Amino acid sequence: MQTIKFFTLGCKVNQYETQAIREHFLKKGFTEISNGLAADVYVINTCTVTHKADAESFNLIRRFRRQNPKAKIIVTGCLTKLDSNKILALSPGISVIKDKTKIMSKTVCDFKGRTRAFLKIQDGCNNHCSYCKVPLVRGRSKSRPLAQVIKEARLLVNKGFKEIVLTGICLGSYGRDFKRKIELTAVIKALEEIEGLSRIRLSSIEAGDVSDALIDLMRRSKKLCHHLHIPVQSGDDKILKKMNRRYCRATYLSLIKKLKKKIPDIGITTDVLVGFPGETEENFQNTVDLINEIEPLKVHIFPYSKREGTVASLNNDGLSDPYLVQERMRKLACISDECARKFRRRFLNKKLEVLVEARKKTNPDIWHGYASNYLRAEIKSEPDISNMICCIKLRT
Repeated sequence: MQTIKFFTLGCKVNQYETQAIREHFLKKGFTEISNGLAADVYVINTCTVTHKADAESFNLIRRFRRQNPKAKIIVTGCLTKLDSNKILALSPGISVIKDKTKIMSKTVCDFKGRTRAFLKIQDGCNNHCSYCKVPLVRGRSKSRPLAQVIKEARLLVNKGFKEIVLTGICLGSYGRDFKRKIELTAVIKALEEIEGLSRIRLSSIEAGDVSDALIDLMRRSKKLCHHLHIPVQSGDDKILKKMNRRYCRATYLSLIKKLKKKIPDIGITTDVLVGFPGETEENFQNTVDLINEIEPLKVHIFPYSKREGTVASLNNDGLSDPYLVQERMRKLACISDECARKFRRRFLNKKLEVLVEARKKTNPDIWHGYASNYLRAEIKSEPDISNMICCIKLRT
């Protein structure tokens, strides 16, 4: 019986796809082993969003080859679409699989060690942001049939999952490629009917895809979590235009204000890209000012990474000094932390329903989990309360 290990880089879509790959191999009789042991087969699901992601993928291949010189290494994912020759040149015994659906189970019904299950409903992107390589490797937007989504959701609920996270490369474009177009809200409404499913959470969604219908559904729904991750990338209109983002600063700000007015407890998280070619101190300060104004629960901060084949890679404005980029990232991280503290203080001594995920590694009597709005909470309990929804009062 052959042993196998799986490793995932990148987004929630990749995490979902790795699980589909895992189920494919386990059905064929492979045995998954823990990290400390050498395996007969390694599967690496790669990411190519940044240079760092590329480097991590190549380093993993080298590490696994050292761990077992005779192992078969299967490499799939976004990096393989344009860089397969570089991967194959690293070592003999590497198999590159560009079409990962060949090694994916058609449905996913388990997520080992998790209380939240990912459910991929869409792939690809039509937006073509100037810095992003994803449309080059994932292609145009493609939606899964609604019936298939519902069937898989039922399987996950039957396995005991109480929260399903809907994922996609461009989640908000769901259904627009169908002959009879439907919206993301149709998926949510269908999942709301599934008995035993307590929560539906959305992964990243573009500002232009947050419709009034979606906001009203979130406000009324008893299952749709009050949390949205809406990437902003920059708070400066000149940079947003160069990025080919489909909104301006005022539009984004107006959306966040509308969300907070209609859903007062909503948690907003976002992404910011620092050091885009030509970004000046004024451009960056506009981003800082916007973050201070919207006060998100969390800001994911990334340095600009030049990606071959993108429009931004041809930009002649010049790259920002790496040390300056790091300084700006540190400044933004401090502001992000303060925004998170402000958001959390709003809920002190208030009741929250928390889906408990796991024990704290440093203290087995402390459990952690997330509220609907993505506030993280810790709960003291000797009995096992994993995968339970507990009503708590936030103390700190």
